[in-house]
Amino acid sequence: MGMAYFDCFSGISGDMTVGALIDLGAPLDRIERELAKIALPAFEIMAEPVTRGAIAATRFTVRAEEKGIVRTWTNIRELVEESELDDDVKARAIDIFRRLAEAEAKVHRKTLETVHFHEVGATDAIVDVVSASVALKALGIEEVRSSPVATGFGVVKTEHGLIPLPAPAVAEILVGAPLYSANVQAELVTPTGAAILASATTSFGEMPMVELEGVGYGAGARELDLPNVLRVFLGKLVSPLEEVSLVETTLDTADGELLSFMMERLFEAGAVDAWFTPVYMKKGRPGVIVSALTSSGKEEALASAMLDEGSTLGVRYSRSRRIVAQREVIMVKTAWGDARVKAGRYRGKIISTRPEFDDCRAIALKSGLPLDRVRRLVTDEARKSLGLT
Repeated sequence: MGMAYFDCFSGISGDMTVGALIDLGAPLDRIERELAKIALPAFEIMAEPVTRGAIAATRFTVRAEEKGIVRTWTNIRELVEESELDDDVKARAIDIFRRLAEAEAKVHRKTLETVHFHEVGATDAIVDVVSASVALKALGIEEVRSSPVATGFGVVKTEHGLIPLPAPAVAEILVGAPLYSANVQAELVTPTGAAILASATTSFGEMPMVELEGVGYGAGARELDLPNVLRVFLGKLVSPLEEVSLVETTLDTADGELLSFMMERLFEAGAVDAWFTPVYMKKGRPGVIVSALTSSGKEEALASAMLDEGSTLGVRYSRSRRIVAQREVIMVKTAWGDARVKAGRYRGKIISTRPEFDDCRAIALKSGLPLDRVRRLVTDEARKSLGLT
């Protein structure tokens, strides 16, 4: 299985991502052909060799004529949907922009429909997102994993004025990812780069054991004290096993509503999965084992959530390994709106298809159809698009 590992020691942006993938061998002419399928104002793309620090890298740039155009989430979604891009490239690009829209909506306390994209809605940002989606497919990358992400610190000037770093939208998009400042007073992660990373990445942590096939470097615009590049390793997993930590505690008094809130806290703290197991304790008291899986380095955050929200005096954790299927998002069109379907792929085969509950709920409310019927309809359409029926 083709796997890419994003080494974000100097952050990530949309142009750095595309540059690194072109450096790895994604054909620029193929990207140009695919971009021509989108109805955008005139623009030009270039990929040229540069150096950042002592590292040779590829700098991807977009020259666009448009000025002052502000697009909404709906504008961009329709722009991509109405293009002739391949369905999987469309799904990736739409998922990336959905993450941007959801983050902006939360930061500014607006609805998705009223969110206005400024920098991330410009032609160059749209080109970056679609180019990254095309390049991932061109290289046959079926899974992406990432290092912890260097964000930088300080403030940056935007359409909204000065904002702290990492930018609020970046922080919202990367909830659950391990972040650090790298002691660099600069913006290392852009919202577009964060959204691409969040959409593509299945896990964060140390680089797994891979049979290395190539390394690409994508250059950022500025010179920094450290090489301003995104490094991407391309290879095949030697083993599908992923190292994780199992964090647990046992509660002898458990209120259902408090447990539900604790689970929310666990996912916010970086859990990749969490569950409760009923048990009987000493003196016949009923209790609950709270369990959560997380990547290395997040154990303390999960332990804090358990100690803060539960009547426990201790938390234990152990190292474990798991096999993770690749996840991809399929967009299904219905007469009442679009629905996302998460497809699980293992060893090249689709092993599961699960529609997104919130999307199905919205369709059920709009159409008047029973929720279970909506889920079946969406699942059937997704399986058809995947060639499973």
